[in-house]
Amino acid sequence: MQEIIEKLLILQDRDRKILRVTQELAHIGPERETLRANAIATQNQLEAARTRVKHLESERKQLELEVETKKAQIEKYANQQLQTRKNEEYKALAHEIETCKADITKIEDKEIVLMEQTEVAQKEVARAKQEAAAAKKLVEEQIGLLNEREANFKKDLAELQSGRTEIAAGVDESTRNRYERIFKSKGENVVVGIEHSACGGCHMKLPAQTIIRCKSASEIITCSNCGRILYFSRDMDLAGGD
Repeated sequence: MQEIIEKLLILQDRDRKILRVTQELAHIGPERETLRANAIATQNQLEAARTRVKHLESERKQLELEVETKKAQIEKYANQQLQTRKNEEYKALAHEIETCKADITKIEDKEIVLMEQTEVAQKEVARAKQEAAAAKKLVEEQIGLLNEREANFKKDLAELQSGRTEIAAGVDESTRNRYERIFKSKGENVVVGIEHSACGGCHMKLPAQTIIRCKSASEIITCSNCGRILYFSRDMDLAGGD
């Protein structure tokens, strides 16, 4: 029976390694997506900065059109002044011309503000462009490393799984099925030692009879509390096994 325990311990060690590699592989996908999301975020910031510049430039062009419109109105009013002989009409046209000139001054003030805002926005585009390029380069490098790790883990996993088949074949079907059921329900600690007269898995105190039966190694003994498979060795006895 000691031979079966030894085979189960070897199988358990292999399953633990498989579990570790599987967990590492499971983390790579989310890590890769996080990196890509970071790169997309910096690119979105760049696009937002560019959009801001375009919007400001569009506003400035609109103001320029308004100035041209006002100038055209001034020219029209001036021509009308030359044609009128009525003093009241002349004064009214003069008032309209002054109003247009005042409007032009206000519009030009707005243009100056927009030019200043555009300059700031263009600097933001330059900064965001550098950040986006740096982020893209970094992400490509890190994803490359992740892809390399993933390939290595997949290779390791294939080798571990292939070896497991051979190891598992050395355990009788009944015992192997029991082991695999416990592994699914309890995790990687299936075959556990007795530590200070307690189960190495759930740490509950074991009956003296259970420890005696386990020492005899004449049958598969399980913990009455958690169902894990128990084993006992001399080094445990020296550590205070009973």
